Amino acid sequence: MKEFVISEVKAETAVLVGLITPQQNEAKTKEYLDELEFLADTAGAVTVKRFTQRLNGPSMVTYVGKGKLEEIKQYILAEEEAEREVGMVIFDDELSAKQMRNIEKELNVKILDRTSLILDIFAMRAQTANAKTQVELAQYRYMLPRLQRLWTHLERQGGGSGSGGGKGSVGLRGPGETQLEMDRRIILSRMALLKERLAEIDKQKTTQRKNRGRMVRVALVDIPMWAKAPS
Repeated sequence: MKEFVISEVKAETAVLVGLITPQQNEAKTKEYLDELEFLADTAGAVTVKRFTQRLNGPSMVTYVGKGKLEEIKQYILAEEEAEREVGMVIFDDELSAKQMRNIEKELNVKILDRTSLILDIFAMRAQTANAKTQVELAQYRYMLPRLQRLWTHLERQGGGSGSGGGKGSVGLRGPGETQLEMDRRIILSRMALLKERLAEIDKQKTTQRKNRGRMVRVALVDIPMWAKAPS
């Protein structure tokens, strides 16, 4: 579950990104980014910069506009040159697989959204077997439609050769697709197992509640003779 673990001994630095839209004014965006910064801090990251943009709505391709994405990229590069590496960019809204893939390809750093950040915190705080299983299942549900972005390294390797009409180089087209399908099957199988485990945990809890109820009833009925009031 490498995608969700952002809490390490050395605190990572984070950049936050949010939108100001007709439905969400500047004050509300600031409030949400304050909350996002608190979540990042809870997960062990230190926020070093915020970026906002006024748009009618999120870009379906890169969430923010092309110019704003370039501004974020230049900031990250400048920080790297100053030996202040930016560990991740966190977006205030949930990103689609396409958005994540395009943003990650452009910025070349770890990309998170509000949902993945919250799931990471839940995973960090989960104590019981039931809680841990529920969080893991939620993480897999989140990851499944975004699997493609985990294979962007194959796209980069196969992109610039000119062979295959821009659809990937020889020797790279098949393996990536095969591995992607394999990963999907593994995740679906794991999700099925987790659902069975949750059902078993729920069954055990139900049995334990019934047993506790019987114990209480027995305790009430089995009163010692000496404790009975004289008639």
